[in-house]
Amino acid sequence: MAEEHVPLAPRVVAILIALSEGPLHGYALLKRLSERAEVGLRPGPTTLYRTLHELEDGGLVEQAEDRPDRALDDDRRRYYRLTRAGRAVLQAEIARLDRVLAWARSARAQPEAGR
Repeated sequence: MAEEHVPLAPRVVAILIALSEGPLHGYALLKRLSERAEVGLRPGPTTLYRTLHELEDGGLVEQAEDRPDRALDDDRRRYYRLTRAGRAVLQAEIARLDRVLAWARSARAQPEAGR
């Protein structure tokens, strides 16, 4: 079932990876993605929330019930976490990307054809 969802858009992969580390609210998720400059993704709030909504509709993420201490948090924040299906889809995408990288590495190691 998880393989049906791959390949994933890079922004989706980045969001799922960030949420695999634990629940985050939207602003914290934006910060986490911007901290990972090597990923090359800096979605704006509109793109992030639209993608989160799509992932929620697809059953890959859900709003987390667990929240930090109310005195330390803002009640308006929505926290998101991976679902079991979301984790399975992420693992399927990671496996697919591993296969792509293995192919790329082996192709680079071969002498150029026709030269």
